[in-house]
Amino acid sequence: MKIAVPKEIKNHEYRVALTPTGARELVARGHSVTVQAGAGVGAGFSDADYEAAGARLEADLATLWGDAELILKVKEPQPEEVARLTRGQTLFTYLHLAAEEKLTRGLMESGATCIAYETVTDRQGGLPLLAPMSTVAGRMAVQAGAHSLEKAQGGSGVLLPGVPGVAPGKVAVIGGGVVGENAARMALGLGAEVSVLDKSIPRLEVLDDRYQGRMKTVFSTADAIDEAVRECDLIVGAVLIPGAAAPKLITRAMLADMKPGSVLVDVAIDQGGCFETSRATTHAEPTYLVDGIVHYCVANMPGAVARTSTQALTNATLPFVIALADKGWKRALADDAHFLPGLNVHDGQVTYRAVAEAFGLESVDPASLIR
Repeated sequence: MKIAVPKEIKNHEYRVALTPTGARELVARGHSVTVQAGAGVGAGFSDADYEAAGARLEADLATLWGDAELILKVKEPQPEEVARLTRGQTLFTYLHLAAEEKLTRGLMESGATCIAYETVTDRQGGLPLLAPMSTVAGRMAVQAGAHSLEKAQGGSGVLLPGVPGVAPGKVAVIGGGVVGENAARMALGLGAEVSVLDKSIPRLEVLDDRYQGRMKTVFSTADAIDEAVRECDLIVGAVLIPGAAAPKLITRAMLADMKPGSVLVDVAIDQGGCFETSRATTHAEPTYLVDGIVHYCVANMPGAVARTSTQALTNATLPFVIALADKGWKRALADDAHFLPGLNVHDGQVTYRAVAEAFGLESVDPASLIR
């Protein structure tokens, strides 16, 4: 199969969808791998590294995209990339379509087969291709939040761990999944006072047992969120409904109850954000103020630590890439019931129900396409 790896063009996105190690594996299986010149530099991989692995370098974008059967990316395609997609091509990347109607319709018009990392499942009901970046984003959320609390960044001037004689800052994490647990873990490590809110009692039990009561576990209700809003210096939004838009859990009116200079970090921003006042930002301008509250809503947080993120992501995606290359998308999805939910768009049709429902579109059962 002819596989293409373009350079990511989203603002301050330095990750790459395939490492030289991955390229070597694919070439050894008889596939052709073409990498855009400079695609891996931001993650610490040189063009020479790819050439040594057997990949071919290509500077011309028309050639790179036009010749490809399978296109590997990290972030959702930008408008100029959507315009390059054609029927018969397969795109494998993060899509997060439930928050992106224009992108969804653009992918439908392209006729391409579009498979999303974030909706692939596993036997345990987890999201194995989302988990590595959720881990990174969760850990970065508290790092970013602590920095945003500094007065020079518009924050309240609170040091999360406090100092002897001064109480630590208070952190609330809404959502106890992979993002939430990693955010809470980082906040605990800094010495903050930490609460995790979730609607799953079994999940709260796991966290309580795992951290031996060092973090407060709170059943998530409107009252519990109100309390967090009033008391906390940093709130991390870590809510996920797979493939669907995130619910708005903190409204603009609620910001009036927060302490001036408090910080909201919205890790759910890829799915539209879980705060009403959230809007996607970039690493170039990561924060903004609304009613005196700092908002950090970078949509590609792991891109800032591109080396670690690329290695973690590609460790997880490579077996699926190999399956697509060896078998083609139809057989690869037919052979793996957990890979099948990754299919979001095919030949002008939406195949993921939550995406279709978000925009009032009809959805097609993906299983009907692989029989």
